[in-house]
Amino acid sequence: MDVTLLGTGAPAGLPRPHCPCAACASALGPEARTATALLVDGALLLDLTPGAALAAARAGRSLAGVSQVLLSHPHDGPALEVPAGLPQPGRVPDGRELALLTGHRVRAVALDAPGTGYAVTAADGTRLLYLPPGGAPAGVEEGAAETYDMVLLDVLGRPDALARLRAVGSVGPTTDVIAVHLDHDTPPGPELHRRLAAAGARAVPDGTTLAVGAYEDVPDVPRRTLVLGGARSGKSAEAERRLESFPGVVYVATGGTRGGDTEWAARVAAHRERRPGSWRTVETCDLVPLLAENGPPLLIDCLSLWLTDAMDAVGAWDDAEWAGGGEKALRERVATLTEAVRATRRTVVAVSNEVGSGIVPATASGRRYRDELGRLNAAFAAECEQVLLVVAGQALMLRG
Repeated sequence: MDVTLLGTGAPAGLPRPHCPCAACASALGPEARTATALLVDGALLLDLTPGAALAAARAGRSLAGVSQVLLSHPHDGPALEVPAGLPQPGRVPDGRELALLTGHRVRAVALDAPGTGYAVTAADGTRLLYLPPGGAPAGVEEGAAETYDMVLLDVLGRPDALARLRAVGSVGPTTDVIAVHLDHDTPPGPELHRRLAAAGARAVPDGTTLAVGAYEDVPDVPRRTLVLGGARSGKSAEAERRLESFPGVVYVATGGTRGGDTEWAARVAAHRERRPGSWRTVETCDLVPLLAENGPPLLIDCLSLWLTDAMDAVGAWDDAEWAGGGEKALRERVATLTEAVRATRRTVVAVSNEVGSGIVPATASGRRYRDELGRLNAAFAAECEQVLLVVAGQALMLRG
């Protein structure tokens, strides 16, 4: 089975008409995208968009052999214009299966939002799943789901949909995940492809034809990642974004609750509201046992608070205790942590502050903390496949 993506953009396209934003202004050439529509084996058209016949011609395809046109989501605006020779478009009721004369079977997948997903099986047994913008499968149970060779969905708009499919086995290690319905919420170009690669997905230009089931050299999702950044740089949001398309994430909060501190409570609440509801939160600085266990991905936020707790434990703030064994004890704690990172089998994303570029602290203890955090960051980074520095919300790749 092959699929030609006549368009890969959001319903309004990218750039959006008359939109002055920076993403739309830079969506040029192969990064410009019309509304998503798929031509499957020249016989099945999923979503009919304006200019479909011209888009097919540009891709070297024809709509002359299309025997079925299916719509996946409600369309706003004027009625769709059906090109001459195409059958009238329609939608399949949820759960119903349609058999085409071409040998394709199409099953309508129920969603948690308006619209219909389509699972397509070709005569050769290859399978694809196509979901409309803003939609995720509803009621999929673990063990009862098919594993698809290709999944096309709104990866950036509904990362939880991808997490849900992974949780039930519909998306496996060999599934080719293609991002469609791309909008201006994410800048096009390298930043778009970087974010998708972190989710184990990719994007292709309009007009691309893909062979379902063929091997694609998609970058592996890094197993260990360190995200560095200053205060309010966007480092925590970047770390959370990297795991929001994976199921069962354990969020390790190293800061505790700090009873009575209302400002800290507001910070914690803001972080909690941003996380997917399926994530589990563990408040602890005892990271080594978590790293030693098998289990779902860990998001550790953050190492700088872990260091504060470790320095408290060894008496690092007192010069005499520091010289009398505190420094050695802290080095041992850091070594134990980094050894656990090296040995872990879990996917880990850790956050830490980058403080070495600012004002030199006025106190000896402040300078000690700055120096030790720099050493910890360097030691942790040495065990990670990917290291990023976030500045003003922009992620700069240092490694990986």
